[in-house]
Amino acid sequence: MIEVNKVSKTFIKEISKKEKKEFLADDNISFEVKSGEVVGLLGPNGAGKTTLLRIIAGIMKPTKGSVKINKLNYDNNAEKIKKQIAFLSGNTKLYKDISAYELLKMCCEYYQVPKQEIEDIINKVATEFNIKEFLNQKLANLSTGQLQRVNIARCAVHNPDIYIFDEATSGLDIISSKVILDFIKEEKKKNKTIIYSTHYMEEAENICDRVVLVHKGKIVETGTPEEIIKKTKTTNLRDAFFEVIGGQNE
Repeated sequence: MIEVNKVSKTFIKEISKKEKKEFLADDNISFEVKSGEVVGLLGPNGAGKTTLLRIIAGIMKPTKGSVKINKLNYDNNAEKIKKQIAFLSGNTKLYKDISAYELLKMCCEYYQVPKQEIEDIINKVATEFNIKEFLNQKLANLSTGQLQRVNIARCAVHNPDIYIFDEATSGLDIISSKVILDFIKEEKKKNKTIIYSTHYMEEAENICDRVVLVHKGKIVETGTPEEIIKKTKTTNLRDAFFEVIGGQNE
């Protein structure tokens, strides 16, 4: 379970050599994601989604507010929490000079997977994400879609309780996108906690139990896709979002 309580994050933006200005990336954000639930964090680029997800994953600290993961806070339990999490973004960088197999083995070792189980786990995720045909190729030689499939396989090797996906399908071909979305649906069935950030509203309608719409660092609406569509008297989440923020130019 993820609990986000009144989280704000302020950055200092340098306007010029003599002038600096505070920039509020996230402003007093609160919501929760329960076990067995997929919650979408939706909004345009620059809405504050990535900053918020990095705070939830323990990569950044909030300026104000707090995050709890399975009732634990980061101040006293950071290492324990991070072992329960898998974080995937659309631009996660991988070591290009090693093979997909070597990366997966390294991740197994990092998460202290028992040695006798490593080969079976690598074989399992390689089959699940359809990466066997290029498992021993260097990552530098793989396409964007192939790399992202390796990336999500990397997230699954330690069987985490919580998945945090940040624009995970951005720029991917339809096959690679389907592999990731199908995986999310299967992990939901296993009672995993999943937060899914995207600006592809159609994807969110397909896989999310609830959505949190964010704009300019603030939550502007929450609910199931059906509830928000009905409330805004629209026919899809994209139109509903524009209705909530008052038009496409806001």
